[in-house]
Amino acid sequence: MKTPTLDKLRDKMEKTLEPKRYEHTLSVAYTAANLAAVHGADVEKALLAGMLHDCAKCMSHKKQAALCGKYHMKLSDVEAAKDSPLLHAKAGSIMARETYGVTDEDILNAVSYHTTGRPHMSTLEKIIYIADYIEPERRHMKKSDSGAQTDRFTRIRRMAYRDLDKTMCAILGDTLGYLQEKGGSVDPMTQTAYEFYRQYGDGEMREE
Repeated sequence: MKTPTLDKLRDKMEKTLEPKRYEHTLSVAYTAANLAAVHGADVEKALLAGMLHDCAKCMSHKKQAALCGKYHMKLSDVEAAKDSPLLHAKAGSIMARETYGVTDEDILNAVSYHTTGRPHMSTLEKIIYIADYIEPERRHMKKSDSGAQTDRFTRIRRMAYRDLDKTMCAILGDTLGYLQEKGGSVDPMTQTAYEFYRQYGDGEMREE
C-alpha cells in the first residue's frame, strides 16, 4: 500500500475528522513542519506525522480499543481505561500503518507517543509531541487563568524553537501538574518520560 500524498491525506482528514479536530490537525502539521525546519529534521515526515497524529479521533473509544486488540497493541492500564483520552494515539499508529500505508517507524512512533511521551524520543517524536501542545489553535494558548500562565505558554513556544529537550521537560512537568491538580490519571509512561527529560531542565523558563 502506497502512502497517500500530503494533498490526498489532507483531503481525507477533512472528510473524516470533525471541523475543530481538522483545524487542530492542520495547525499541528504546519507547526511540526516549522519545528522540523528549525531543528534540521525531515519536513515532509513532520507534515505526515502531524497530519496523522489524531487520525483515530474519528473512531469511538470502543472501536479504538477493538482496533488495538485486533493488532495486539500493548496498552497501559490508563490507556486501556474506559473513555481514556490517550488511546487514540496507539489506535492512530495502527491506522497510519494499516489504512494509510505508512511504514516509516519514526512516523508511526511519533503518532503512537504523542499523548504520553517516552524516554529517548527521536527528534520527530519530540516535534510532534511539542507541536500538539503549542500549536496556535490550542485553547490553553489563547486563554488562561492568569497573566503569568499566559507568559509561561509564550515562553514554552519560544523555547520549542531553541531546545526540544528543555521544552519536553517543561511540557511534561506542566502536564503532570495539571493532572495532579485535576485528579486525573497519570500514565506511567508520562511520569517516566518526565523523569528522563528532567536531566535537561527547562532553563527555569527564563528568556534568553
